[in-house]
Amino acid sequence: MKLVLLLSALLAGIALSQGAAVMSVDLGSEWMKVGVVSPGVPMEIALNRESKRKTPAILAFRDGTRTIGEDAQTIGIKDPNSAYGYLLDLLGKTIDNPIVDLYRKRFPYYNIVGDPERNTVVFRKSDTEEFSVEELVAQMLVKAKQFAQESVQQPITECVLTVPGYFGQAEREALLSAAQLANLKVLQLINDYAAVALNYGVFHRGEINETAQYYLFYDMGAYKTSAAVVSYQLVKDKQTREINPVVQVLGVGYDRTLGGLEIQLRLRDYLAKEFNALKKTKTDVTTNPRALAKLFKEAGRLKNVLSANTEFFAQIENLIEDIDFKLAVSREKLEQICEDLWPRATKPLEEALASSHLSLDVINQVILFGGGTRVPRVQETIKAVIKQELGKNLNADESATMGAVYKAADLSAGFKVKKFVVKDATLFPLQVSFERDPGDGAAVKQVKRALFALMNPYPQKKVITFNKHTDDFEFYVNYADLDRYSKEEIAALGSLNVTKVQLKQVKELLEKSKKELVDNKGIKAYFYLDDSGIFRCTGVEYVYEKQKPEEDADDDSTLSKFGSTLSKLFTKDGDEKKDDSEQDEQANAGEEPSKSDDEKAKEEEASSKEQKSEESAKHDGEAKNETIKLVTVKSPVTYESQTQFVVPLAGSGYDQSVTKLAAINKAEEQRVRLESAFNALEAHIIEVQQKLDEDSYAKCATAEEKEKLLAQCSTLGEWLYEDLEDPKAEIYEEKLAQLKKLSNVFLARHWEHEERPEAIKALKGMIDGAEKFLVTGRNLTKDTNPEKDVFTQVEIDTLDKVITETNAWLKTETAAQKKLAKNADIRLTVKDITDKMSLLDREVKYLVNKIKIWKPKAKPAAEKDKKKEEEVVASGSGDGTKTEDADQQQEPPTKEEQQESVDEITPTPAEEETKTPHSEL
Repeated sequence: MKLVLLLSALLAGIALSQGAAVMSVDLGSEWMKVGVVSPGVPMEIALNRESKRKTPAILAFRDGTRTIGEDAQTIGIKDPNSAYGYLLDLLGKTIDNPIVDLYRKRFPYYNIVGDPERNTVVFRKSDTEEFSVEELVAQMLVKAKQFAQESVQQPITECVLTVPGYFGQAEREALLSAAQLANLKVLQLINDYAAVALNYGVFHRGEINETAQYYLFYDMGAYKTSAAVVSYQLVKDKQTREINPVVQVLGVGYDRTLGGLEIQLRLRDYLAKEFNALKKTKTDVTTNPRALAKLFKEAGRLKNVLSANTEFFAQIENLIEDIDFKLAVSREKLEQICEDLWPRATKPLEEALASSHLSLDVINQVILFGGGTRVPRVQETIKAVIKQELGKNLNADESATMGAVYKAADLSAGFKVKKFVVKDATLFPLQVSFERDPGDGAAVKQVKRALFALMNPYPQKKVITFNKHTDDFEFYVNYADLDRYSKEEIAALGSLNVTKVQLKQVKELLEKSKKELVDNKGIKAYFYLDDSGIFRCTGVEYVYEKQKPEEDADDDSTLSKFGSTLSKLFTKDGDEKKDDSEQDEQANAGEEPSKSDDEKAKEEEASSKEQKSEESAKHDGEAKNETIKLVTVKSPVTYESQTQFVVPLAGSGYDQSVTKLAAINKAEEQRVRLESAFNALEAHIIEVQQKLDEDSYAKCATAEEKEKLLAQCSTLGEWLYEDLEDPKAEIYEEKLAQLKKLSNVFLARHWEHEERPEAIKALKGMIDGAEKFLVTGRNLTKDTNPEKDVFTQVEIDTLDKVITETNAWLKTETAAQKKLAKNADIRLTVKDITDKMSLLDREVKYLVNKIKIWKPKAKPAAEKDKKKEEEVVASGSGDGTKTEDADQQQEPPTKEEQQESVDEITPTPAEEETKTPHSEL
């Protein structure tokens, strides 16, 4: 059965078909937000252990203990190289990437080394403790999963993760590896600006129509700044014929190193410079990791406060060598030290407009999100460019999370949501390159074909056809046409080579099909850029046409004609029969820009052949198969695809990471259990001691019980704070069970005395109600009311007996209980009372249900006819004797007539039934 999940007033209609909850994780560089949706619960943000809606994206390891969030931040100040944050941009990066160099410069206290096999980033704390970026991110996702599961009280295995739009293939694959380590199934990676645009569209669905509306979403986060131009429009689906809203990304611009972090670092360095200028110590504060971490934390606080105030004091106790530091900083000073950053703030906006080929005149609104957009100077700079008011009607922190969780509900099998199509855009164009030998001793040519151009929408399928290869060959898929990006940005992208595909046994396949070959269509390679932005070569086939065997042609001719007739009835032209993937492939074939004259001639020749073949097929249908028929054959080609960018975490390296994280998770579970057991025992000792001091509780325990309990609490209290060599959770749990066995005696007595009055009151109320019902029920028996014989006398007597016995029992037991002392064993328990209530309730409900289904008996038809005849005689119309004779001669009614008569008179007693005083029941 499907249930209804209310997302909101505008989102009524997430229907449930299965009971699984899903989540989204907006894993930013500085903060992590988790969204959840579950059966019966609308989309919401999952709270962390501190009941906050966002968690610092930092984790720390100290003394064998893992901490995440605010606790990790505290450790990061005391021991900076034990806490790891701002990890997202290190995913999929080799050790020589300029982004890694920038990270080292910003946080000089980390020891970063290269993985011996993959050359990726590894944080090495000691010879025995080191972590890859995937392992650290995986542990953040594990914690996000815990928050989500605690929020919905059920297991979660599926999620949607947000990513920066500039993430390439290497970064996306690395994040998927991290999610796999966390035992999470990723339904989709969604770009953060696409998630925000989806969230905005979902809550403004009513404003979307057939005319495209353009918006620009501007985001300044902790690490980067981005802008995206999107369009909203109602579009009719070609397959389902449904009209759904579509949000499409048209243009994107970004700066991967401009964000709130850069402003915070500028403030940190300014504070360090000012402290060194005081010359209170000979030690340079920037060389002390702990002092540098304190300055960094204070710079973050200063940045946030100066966004709302014009001046604030930076204060740090014991910055270094027991020296305190205090400095007044104004907003003007902040803007001065970041003077070169403000012009960069508008570049992503300008790039987004340029790549979308739109002007500001057609943009309905520029909408801000991301924490960095709260900086006043950032808003002023953007406003000066767009010359219009900024849109601030989005939750800057949570909009991406909520958009992603809506997508998660859409993709999950457990929910059905209102359709909202999202079409993202390619930031880094992809092309296919291969070598071609023209023969005749000519030099080998390097051929390139565009595959996914800049701002091409995805998900999308493409196909490339190779016509002139007769032996094994290989081709590459690379990033191309990166002229719009700076050298620094291209270097940050890493390897420009994406995939190498080697085709094998091509010659043997061509020779094998040579005998039956009629028309060679070439070797076709199929590619797919999925909705996560992940590129794949999905298959390679050799396609050719051969003559169809005559017996098959004869068998199929009738069905073919019938199918062709049906197709003509339901389609306007041949193009409408093709599915989306075929249309994508055909469209792409027309997009290849650099085809030679030979290729064009061959394509024209092939097109001519296909046209003639179609005309011939039509003519053959009319001329009763006077010519041969062709059938298309697709033979799979053996191929091997090799990743050319950073090697993904796999094989033995992946297994080692799984083992390492499993050990860390187990250790944390044991630690949490130990802490919980210790805290529970400590809390119960204090609770028992406090309650025994209260008069109401003390009266419920005998002198012997009280003495024994206080002695036990005193002994356990002393033992609890002793230093145990090997403390185990089981020891504390056993001690707690023993103490509860003693304390539950007087606590249970107190509970009984407190709850008994309410239980007795409830039972008396039920008895009163049953007695009133009994009065009414006595008037609905055959003896008292023959026409309303709802109940039998036995049923009435049974209810009467239960009421009488319950009343007598209650009076006896209440009196007996009052004679007992409060510390005596309970005689009249709450359970005894509820049992009596259940018995009484059962008897009354039985009679109530009986009266609900009772129907009055219908009167016989013959009796009614006789009564009518008597009424006619009494009225004096006609001769009475003749009437009587006619009655005597009248034949008895048939069975069908009796049934009709019964059907006619059935409503009559219902009128009497309406007069029954139901209000008394």
